[in-house]
Order: sequence, then C-alpha cells, then structure tokens
Amino acid sequence: IDLMNDEMVLILSLGLCFGMVMIAKALGFSSELGAFLSGSIIAGTVHVERVEHLSKGIKDMFVAVFFLSVGMKVDPHIIVTCAPTIVILACTVITAKFVFASLGMLVSGKELSTALHAGFSLGPIGEFSFIIASLGISLGVMKDELYPIIVSAAILTAFVSPILMKHSDALIRRISKLIPQRVLDFIEKNAADSQSEDSEDSD
Repeated sequence: IDLMNDEMVLILSLGLCFGMVMIAKALGFSSELGAFLSGSIIAGTVHVERVEHLSKGIKDMFVAVFFLSVGMKVDPHIIVTCAPTIVILACTVITAKFVFASLGMLVSGKELSTALHAGFSLGPIGEFSFIIASLGISLGVMKDELYPIIVSAAILTAFVSPILMKHSDALIRRISKLIPQRVLDFIEKNAADSQSEDSEDSD
C-alpha cells in the first residue's frame, strides 16, 4: 500500500502547518512564525514539489481571503487625509530599497546595469508587510490608523515599480552619466575580477 499518496501528503502537510501554528500560538509567538517553520520543514523533504503542486488550490483560496481581509481594513477617508504621508512613505521605501539593493549587488561584484535593474525590481513592499503591520497592531506597538497607510503605500509601490522597470534602461543610462568615470571603471574592474573568480571556482 502506498501510504504517501497524494491525499496523505496533502493532509500531512496541512496538519503540520496548522499544528505548528497552534504550537507557536501556545508558546506566545505569532501564527505566521509557526506557518513559516512548517514550510521550512516541508522544504527539506523529498515531497516538497508534490506538496507545492497539491496545495496550490488551497493556497490560492487563502490568498484571496487574505487580500479580502486586507482590503476590508483600509479606510478610504484615511487614505484621502493621509495622502501626502502615503506618497512620502512609498517614495522613501522605493528609494531606499533601490539604493541599498544596488549597492549590495555592486559590492558582490555585479555589473552596474545588473545592479540597477535589481534595485528597480525590488521596489514593491510586498504583502508580508501587511502581516507585520497586523502583528504590530495586535501586539499594541502600532496604532490602528497606521495600517491603512502602510497598505496604501504598499499598493502604490506595486503600481509604480512596473513603470520603473519599463523605463529602467533609460533611467540607467541617465544614472550612468551622473557617475564619475573613475567610479565606473572601478565597478567594471570589480565585476570582471568577480567573474574571473567565479569562473575559477567553477573550474
């Protein structure tokens, strides 16, 4: 008898997920941490691809419920009154992620265009920020009024980032003109040395 058929794999993975959530809540941690740990455990098994395939429908259902709950917590009145704050927060996040991601890629030995493309692609805040914000509110370290501001800023970054990616080549050319030539030469030399080291490691 094949004990690890599709139904058994799906039931065990869901049972592990909800079980870890209950354990995390009982120990005083967040339910997100328990779900994350259960995912890490499943990722280390030979059934990870089967679990990912079998749980796709359930994942899509919970994603829809999650975003529905997020939308219900957004107050349009707060968005209108706090529009400047939302714009400033979104611009700050996009700029900071672009700068630090690009610098990190450059330090690791990537070319300038690759580093800047990576910086532009990391503009969206991501839905995990909603979870962190709701966790902060539930723990009492954040005010309820901040949640719709964070959600609105995240949605704004999600709209702006594809535009930046679409025009990234033109923006990269403009940024390259603003960088001194000796800095560009140093970046190219660092990238060439890094590629040479990678080639030697591969050999």
